[in-house]
Order: sequence, then structure tokens, then C-alpha cells
Amino acid sequence: MTMTNNVNIGEIEVSSFDSIDSLIEKEIILDTGIKPGVAIAINPEKVIAARHDFSIMQILNQATLKYPDGAGVAFVMSKKLNKKVPRIPGCELWERLMYRSAETQVPVYLLGASEEVISTTKEKLISQGVNVVGYQNGFFDHSNPESVIKAISDSGAKIVSVALGSPKQELFIFECKKFMPDVFFMGVGGTYDVFTNNVKRAPKMFRLLNLEWLYRLLSQPSRLFRQGRLVEYIGLYLKGRL
Repeated sequence: MTMTNNVNIGEIEVSSFDSIDSLIEKEIILDTGIKPGVAIAINPEKVIAARHDFSIMQILNQATLKYPDGAGVAFVMSKKLNKKVPRIPGCELWERLMYRSAETQVPVYLLGASEEVISTTKEKLISQGVNVVGYQNGFFDHSNPESVIKAISDSGAKIVSVALGSPKQELFIFECKKFMPDVFFMGVGGTYDVFTNNVKRAPKMFRLLNLEWLYRLLSQPSRLFRQGRLVEYIGLYLKGRL
């Protein structure tokens, strides 16, 4: 039996799952069809950003599914639940979801990234049997998204993945959801770039040790200033304020 526990991490309710497959089976692709909702990956950066910006907190807490994408979040959840909570990387969840959708031909819509990346993502998924019913790059008028929302709605998609960066992708998703309440939406950030090998993911050893953040920092030293949020997150945990 798959067990789910919710844990409050910095005023954000995050759900734990035994595995990526158990998450999909319980929260997305049910025996009765697609479970509508909005999935958002939660990591220490988002937790801290939400503490400093109430609008971000509101966006995150509107999501129906918040899962531990960051190692720091999975660690704190493990301590609070007194059991091992697996980290669920968003890129792995998305890729597995795409393959599971192919098994029942659930219609999928892809949004975001450059035209080259999104078209390559589409072709690669189609070659693997995914029922991609439409796609749109991320370079559209975000102040006037009605035509894009209509295209998604008209496509008949039941799963929509959006790669616009956070919080832009979440704002777009919740606008879409007003017109498509029976659809499952997922914010995926830079996942398409990883999927098409335009961005190299951390080697397996780094992933097994939950050190992807370190690999990204070593690969992109410019990310150093962002580690201040991680330091703040650790400080809050040590003070018992998460």
C-alpha cells in the first residue's frame, strides 16, 4: 500500500511518496483517468523565496501537489516523519510521466523553452510513443496569453507541462486552470533542456549523494549568490523554524 504524508516546510505543505511511480499512480494517472491538479517542485530556494514574498507563498500553496524536488527539503521531511523520504527530481518525474502517458495515449501539450528545444522535445517524445497534441515555445506575449491558452484548450490535452521558469510558469498555469479545470498541469523549469541534452545533468554519483546542487555550482560559479538562500534554509532548520 502506498503511503503519503504531508509535512509543513516553512508554511508549505509538501507530500512524501515512496517513489516516482507511486506519486504518478496516486496523484496523476489513476485507473479512472487523469486526476486534475497542479504540481510544483519544492526546493530550499523556493521555501526561502516564499518566506520573503507572500505572493510566491500564495502561488505555491495553490498547488494541489507539492513534492520534494530539493535534497534539503527531503532531508527535513525525513527528520520530521522519522523515516526516509525520497527526493523526487522534477525532471525525472516529468520524463517518467511522459512515458506513463504513452501507455494509455493520454494527450499531452508542451509549453516553453526555445523553438529549437521545444520542437526537439516534441519529436523525441513522439518517437517514444507519447501522444503530443500540441506545443508552443516560451516566446509569446505573456501580457496577452489568451491565444496560447485557447490553443492549449482546443488541443484536448489532459497533461500540460510548462517550462517558463518560476514563478512565471506557475502564474501562467493558474491562469490556464481557470479555463481547463479537468487538466493536470506541471511546472518543469529547465527540464526540456535536460531532456534534449542541451544542458548536462549532474553525473549519477552526484545525484545518488544528493549533491546535484554542488555540481551545478561547480559548473556555474555564477550561481554562488543563490546559495545564500540555502544557507538561510539551513539556519532556519537548525533553529527549528522550518
